[in-house]
Amino acid sequence: MGTSHIFCPLPMQRGLAIAALLIAPALAAPALAQGGAQGEAEAIVLRPLSFFKVNDLHFGDIIPSASAGTVTIEPDGSRSRTGGVTLAGNGGEPARFAGLGSFNRQVNISLGSNMIWITGPGTRMRVRNFEIGSTPTAILSTAPTRFRITSPLGNYNFPVGGTLEVGANQAPGDYSGTFTITLNYL
Repeated sequence: MGTSHIFCPLPMQRGLAIAALLIAPALAAPALAQGGAQGEAEAIVLRPLSFFKVNDLHFGDIIPSASAGTVTIEPDGSRSRTGGVTLAGNGGEPARFAGLGSFNRQVNISLGSNMIWITGPGTRMRVRNFEIGSTPTAILSTAPTRFRITSPLGNYNFPVGGTLEVGANQAPGDYSGTFTITLNYL
């Protein structure tokens, strides 16, 4: 005659066994939050006697009114206004250019036009009185202004500010335009 063995756990043991079966998959594969993101890496390799734009001239956020006004970005980055324009936030920065020449070399810098128009969803706006942040600062024009490269390595950079004329009741939106800087190494 044979014997048989039947295992019959108590009700509390059954509950623990079921809980262990439910928890086991979660313990076997820990939940890890994963995400991916991409970044950019950039480099500019300069050839001698060249230059490039570091950043654009940005007048920042402004609020127009029923009166026309102006916003000026100085080469040092300070921002001011006249007339019916309100400056919003701390935005605004001069354009910045950088390049490579040679120590003590003179460079003529000139502007393609003394003023430009920027366009957007409303009436176009004029930008004028471009100013280079050299020592001393100088208003840029189509006639060349001269500066000297003072770095022993030949590298240099300079900011360019300007004045934006904002119309009365100027329509909100993004406005943009381009200006041209020309350098001639002497």
